[in-house]
Amino acid sequence: MTQKAVKAGYENRTGYLFILPWIIGFTAFTLIPFVALFYFAFTDYDLLSSPGWVGLDNFIRMFTVDEKFLTSLKVTFFYVLTAIPLRLIFALFIAMLLNMKIRFVGLYRTAFYIPSIIGGSVAVAVMWGQLFGLNGAVNGIIGLFTGTSPNTSWIANPDTALWTLILMAVWQFGSPMIIFLAGLKNIPDSYYEAAVVDGANGFHRFVKITLPLLTPVILFNLVMQIIGGFMTFTQGLIITSGGPLDRTLFYQLYVYRQGFEFLDMGYAAALSCFLLLIVAVLTALVFKSSSAWVHYESKG
Repeated sequence: MTQKAVKAGYENRTGYLFILPWIIGFTAFTLIPFVALFYFAFTDYDLLSSPGWVGLDNFIRMFTVDEKFLTSLKVTFFYVLTAIPLRLIFALFIAMLLNMKIRFVGLYRTAFYIPSIIGGSVAVAVMWGQLFGLNGAVNGIIGLFTGTSPNTSWIANPDTALWTLILMAVWQFGSPMIIFLAGLKNIPDSYYEAAVVDGANGFHRFVKITLPLLTPVILFNLVMQIIGGFMTFTQGLIITSGGPLDRTLFYQLYVYRQGFEFLDMGYAAALSCFLLLIVAVLTALVFKSSSAWVHYESKG
């Protein structure tokens, strides 16, 4: 064996050794659970006894018997289709403000980003529930301006409960805002300077320069937010427990209840598989449509 071959073998073994922790982690925490999910979806499994093969029964039950499946699906779709666009629009608006040359801009960026860090925590969910409760600060503020405090709990009212959680989602705009801000920083100032010379006003500069050059960032944010939106769980569990009248019964919360409250893990796995299919189809549609509205500067 030549010295060159010995050296190549040593380098290969070193490379495999470095990626070994990732391979172990991926196999243990992603690949095996992923395969197990598909297996349990076709079984009757209660976590206490051995799973029994039932074929497509869980999926048939999902579409023919289980009314709460459709309820949770409607709630989640309404949440995603409402909260995600509002969050992205608000994040872009704040990012444009923070892209201006103003004093203490670093402090403002940090302050606006903090809610996205702590927004998913149990403590914030509890705080949000208190704010919109019967004796919460929101009713106090309304009473301060109107003279009469509303005698209602916003999170206990079927007509407003989901909207309070949508408002919370919009409030957690920090993560997409930072990505929008990075995208805005990459747009050359010379484009705006040339547009000003040509007489373009602020609206025209936004529509003709900012928005087209920002579409790759919008695509990234949109995909990530859609995936995150379908994963919504903590808010529904801690603030409203899925109520009132199942108006905040998010899909993930329903999966959790089937698996860990009713010990129907086989059915919960089938629900999870269907959610995976939904997210995959939506993501594929977004990418498919991107050729019509995403502008890549390198393509001209």
